[in-house]
Amino acid sequence: MKRKVTYLLIISILLVSGMSNSQTKNNPLPKPGADPHPELPIDSSITFLLIIGTVYGIYKSQKK
Repeated sequence: MKRKVTYLLIISILLVSGMSNSQTKNNPLPKPGADPHPELPIDSSITFLLIIGTVYGIYKSQKK
């Protein structure tokens, strides 16, 4: 049980720090014709998929 809590704590710290860095409000949209690939924040569905994948990986490693 203690190991599961440690894993979940590490994962949540990594995800929160990554989401807070990607969701800055100081990133204005680029002018038309400046850069075809602007830096955009991570979508919430991608974050959800990363969480599910991490939990599944921990589950499979604990099962072995």
